[in-house]
Amino acid sequence: MKNERVVERLKELQAVPSPSGLTDEVIALLEAGLSAKGFKPRRTNKGALLVSPHPEPYAVVAGHVDTLGAMVSRVESDGTLRVAKIGGWPIPSFEGEYVSVRTLSGPTYRGTFLFDNPAAHVNKDVGKTERTLDNTHIRLDAETDSAKATEKLGVAVGDYVCFDPRLEVTDTGFVKSRFLDDKAGSAVMLEVMERLGPSFRGLPVAFFFSNYEEVGHGAPAGFPPSVKEMLVVDMGVIGKNVAGKETAVSICAKDSSGPQDYELRCRLVALAKKNRVPYVVDVFPYYSSDAAMALQAGLDLRAGIIGPGVSASHGVERTHLKGMKAAAGLLEAYCEDIGARASGKKRRA
Repeated sequence: MKNERVVERLKELQAVPSPSGLTDEVIALLEAGLSAKGFKPRRTNKGALLVSPHPEPYAVVAGHVDTLGAMVSRVESDGTLRVAKIGGWPIPSFEGEYVSVRTLSGPTYRGTFLFDNPAAHVNKDVGKTERTLDNTHIRLDAETDSAKATEKLGVAVGDYVCFDPRLEVTDTGFVKSRFLDDKAGSAVMLEVMERLGPSFRGLPVAFFFSNYEEVGHGAPAGFPPSVKEMLVVDMGVIGKNVAGKETAVSICAKDSSGPQDYELRCRLVALAKKNRVPYVVDVFPYYSSDAAMALQAGLDLRAGIIGPGVSASHGVERTHLKGMKAAAGLLEAYCEDIGARASGKKRRA
C-alpha cells in the first residue's frame, strides 16, 4: 500500500509546506518533476502552473496545491505569537499542532499552536473555554519571554506559519494527513498524467495547478482561450447527510455556488459506470472550489467537480487508497473521452 505511485506523489507534495501565498516551492517541485518527464509546464503571472501539450485544449483539469495556514499578526509582550488564519480552519482541530514559522529574515523556527494558559494544573477552565484567535498563540521553540527577544530572533508580523501535515499511510489502505484538500487531488492529477503517458500529449486537455484556492481566487484566469470545459479535482465531502465515502470518488451535483453543469455530470456518471469506478453523486452543502471561482469571474465554461472522499475536511483529514484510485480512474476515463470526442468531430468535419 505504502509504495503506490499516487501515494508517493502525495508524500512529495506534503513534504513541501504551501499555505496560500507561499506556494513557490511546491510549484517549483511540480515544474521540475513535469519538465523531467518531457512536459513543458508554464507558470501564470499569479504563480499557478499550466501544463498544456495540446495547442488548443478543449478542457482544463484543475486542482490546487495551496493549503490552509496562518500568518503572524502580533508579537505579544511574553514573546508568544498571535496569528491570523489563511483559509478557513477550525481552531479546536488545530490546537496542539506543531508548526514552522518562516521568517522573512531567513531562519525558520519550530513551535506549537496552543490555547492561552493551557496547563490543566493551573487553569480549571481549560477544557470549557471556547477557542478563538484572541485566546490562542504560537509558543516558539526558542528561549524568549518578551516581544523584544522574539523580534531579535527575526520573527515579525507577516511571517508565515505552516502547520505540520502529519502524513501517515496505514497497512489497511487509509491515508491520514492534513491538507488532503487538495494535495490528494493534485496527486491524482499527477498519477493520471503518468498513466496517460505519451498519449496525453495528443489529448486536447490541459492540467492546471492553482495556488490561491483556499483564499477564494485560485483559478479565475490563466487558461488558454480555447478552453470550453473545466473539471476540478478536489476533495469529496464526507459527513452527516451527505453521500461521500473514503473508498469512492464523489461527483458533485451542487455545491454552495449552485448546480454543476448537468450534461458534464451525467457524462461523468456514465464514465464511472462504464469503467466500473466506485462513485457517489453528492450535494456539498458548504463548499466552494476553483470551478466556482472561474464561473464567478465570468468565464464561459461548463464546470464539474470530482474528488476522493475526504473525512474531517479542513481538520485531521483521512481518505483511502481506494478513493484516490477511483478518482484517478474517473479522471483518466474523462481525459480519454475528451480525446475520443475531439477525434470524432474531426472525422465528421
